[in-house]
Amino acid sequence: MLILTAKKLSATAETGNASVANATLLGRNGIESAFVAADILDAAYKGTKQFEGKEIKNLRALGALYPETVQLVVRANAGVKTFMDLKGKSISSGSPGSGQWQLLGDLLEAHGMDRTTDISEDYSSFSQSVEKIKDGNLDASLITAGTPTASVLELANYHDIIILPLTGPAIKELQKVQPYYANATLPANTYKGQTEDVETIAVRAIWATHDQLDEETAYNVVKALYENTETLAKVHVKGKEISLEKALESVSIPLHPGAEKYYREKGMIK
Repeated sequence: MLILTAKKLSATAETGNASVANATLLGRNGIESAFVAADILDAAYKGTKQFEGKEIKNLRALGALYPETVQLVVRANAGVKTFMDLKGKSISSGSPGSGQWQLLGDLLEAHGMDRTTDISEDYSSFSQSVEKIKDGNLDASLITAGTPTASVLELANYHDIIILPLTGPAIKELQKVQPYYANATLPANTYKGQTEDVETIAVRAIWATHDQLDEETAYNVVKALYENTETLAKVHVKGKEISLEKALESVSIPLHPGAEKYYREKGMIK
């Protein structure tokens, strides 16, 4: 329970079905706030990509959080060392229309590959994909999440895997059309057997809400978050990557008025 200026705000954490589902729930006021990847939030608000013709104009941003790392997890014995080696292999992308599905399509296009002819695509969730990788029934799976990711940790502890690098000219081309994806490094030993740094990409998670959240609550929760980052850093590894200095990074949709009020007080918006 969070104490906010002598008021108690009870917040219930729920497991969501990733960014696309979270943005959709916010759009119909089904939840009060959610973490949404910056590229998905932008697409949802503007009605592009998987939200084409279905723009969600009531979305509002509270602030930027931590970078979510794109991890292309491959069975070590699948004979895959580079992205181009995935040709002819099986790879899961999540359900059609999801953020992971869109990302895989963007990655394939950037590498001059076709998702219908060059790979065998599986639409399992990541947890289902892990089981298929364990059984040898799937070569690779894509997940974008804060690291270390629990499901990848569990997989690596009992099975030999590789985190495939995502770097080079094709990735630079991808970043031209998807500027939300920044270069990132997965440090060595993040997972068992990963003895070297892995160059990849990441997208920042945005704390989002809808325009019906009252201004006072929005102001107070934003203030509570960015003025207690030291506490967050002590209780979760990703808390170390949340800071007021980066609170507006990758935010491309309108701020909630309560959040905007706080940032103006801090001199971040004039």
